[in-house]
Amino acid sequence: MSAPEHVPTSSRPARSYSSPPRRAGSWTPGRPGELVGRQPEGERLGTPGPDQGYALVIVEQFRDQLRLAQGEHASDALAAAAAIAMKRSGLMGRAPVVHDVTAALTVWGLLDGSAPAELVALRRQMFEEVHLPHQYDALREVVDAVPAHVLSQPHGVIAAQYARDWRSCLDLNA
Repeated sequence: MSAPEHVPTSSRPARSYSSPPRRAGSWTPGRPGELVGRQPEGERLGTPGPDQGYALVIVEQFRDQLRLAQGEHASDALAAAAAIAMKRSGLMGRAPVVHDVTAALTVWGLLDGSAPAELVALRRQMFEEVHLPHQYDALREVVDAVPAHVLSQPHGVIAAQYARDWRSCLDLNA
């Protein structure tokens, strides 16, 4: 960057980067939080995957498309959809995409203006306040109710399955 003429310039050469001396031996993980082996699996650990928080951005695009009944709230529906989309993308080993959110909204009939009354009543009961952080157990129930074998299908197949029989998309005994 140029400087005004009245500013003195240094006669010293500019510093440049130099690497630190090479350390003997190879690097090994030894930090307390370092995972050894594969990602842990088990109850309440979910389905990890890369960049899953992006689902929270994608679901906001659907806020105006939700078909909610009286007593349902968009924040609860979007939180559930984001969590299910994260599960679907994690099962596929990638970051969430719009089709994960579409599939999540479809299995619970949240894009269906004429969703069956039984499904709406179930949603109203299960989705209540799941957007709140202290309702993690309730959110896990909503996510776990959608089996992995359903989410592993293409979103078009999931939509067709929902149209035939919405109960086949959910496992309410989970």
